[in-house]
Amino acid sequence: MTQSQPFAFARAQIFALAALLAGGMLALPAKAAHDLSAPEAAQLAADGKVTIIDIRTPQEWRQTGVAPGVKRINMLHPEGPRGFAQAVLNEVGGDPAAPIALICRTGNRTSQMQKALMEMGFTNVHNIAEGMAGSRHGPGWMRRGLPVEACASC
Repeated sequence: MTQSQPFAFARAQIFALAALLAGGMLALPAKAAHDLSAPEAAQLAADGKVTIIDIRTPQEWRQTGVAPGVKRINMLHPEGPRGFAQAVLNEVGGDPAAPIALICRTGNRTSQMQKALMEMGFTNVHNIAEGMAGSRHGPGWMRRGLPVEACASC
C-alpha cells in the first residue's frame, strides 16, 4: 500500500459516513462542540476530565510516538465508520456523553471525525485542532514540548 492509499481509504470511509448521514440513517441532532489547544487537552486529561483519542494510523503512532495515556483508535477502522464509533464508545464505557478529545497530525481528520461522531449521537466531542505536528491553529503537541512516549506496540 502506498502512503497515499491510507488517506484515500480514509476519504472513502468519510464519504460513506456522509452518505449514511445524508440518507437519514444516522441523523441525530448534534450539539455544540469546540476546539481545545494541546495544552488545554493535556491538562483536562491529567485531571481526568477528558479522554484523548488519537485517531492516526499505527504507522503515524510509531513515527512520532503518542501522548501518554491516550487511547489509540485508528480512524481507518476495519469495520468502517460504525466500527470506529463503536470502538470510541467502548473506550468511554458506553457513554456517548463522556467528554472526549480527538487528535490527529494537524487537526484536519479530527475535525471531520468530530462532526461524524456528533452526528452519530456523541454529545461531548472536542477537537485538538493543532494536532500533534501543528497547524494554523497552533504549534502542535510535539512543538509545544508536551509529553510523548514511544509506541513500540503499535
